[in-house]
Amino acid sequence: MSTCERCGATFHCAMADAGPDGKADPTPCWCTALPPAVPVPGANSAVGCWCPACLKAHIAAQASPPARC
Repeated sequence: MSTCERCGATFHCAMADAGPDGKADPTPCWCTALPPAVPVPGANSAVGCWCPACLKAHIAAQASPPARC
């Protein structure tokens, strides 16, 4: 299981976590179905994945027009 870098929730990341058989997960990660919103972390990056809720909230915030005073 992976841990969300934003909120600490645990979730399955097919790109980082093993599948049910303990081998690399052959299925695409759930995040590939969403529009690109943040740079993908590199292998040596300190940045990790976000859980579905955090990534969806980030995408929604990016799509919203800025608030006016």
